[in-house]
Amino acid sequence: MQKLQKETLIGICTQMASHSWSDAEISELVNPQLGIITGFQDLLNELEQLRKIDLGTIPPAMGVQGADSND
Repeated sequence: MQKLQKETLIGICTQMASHSWSDAEISELVNPQLGIITGFQDLLNELEQLRKIDLGTIPPAMGVQGADSND
């Protein structure tokens, strides 16, 4: 996956204009400066890692037990 670029977000916002984004808002998504816990690029990286997981190796949700389970 390529690193997120401001021009990419501007293109998406232009083509899917349901909300007008200011230049400052788009810049904050690309390079967070205002104390966001997770930047947009970090989120995209995590989604990319999840996308690569072979779901066949993960048990069904009912088969997963929490750490505090006493079973």
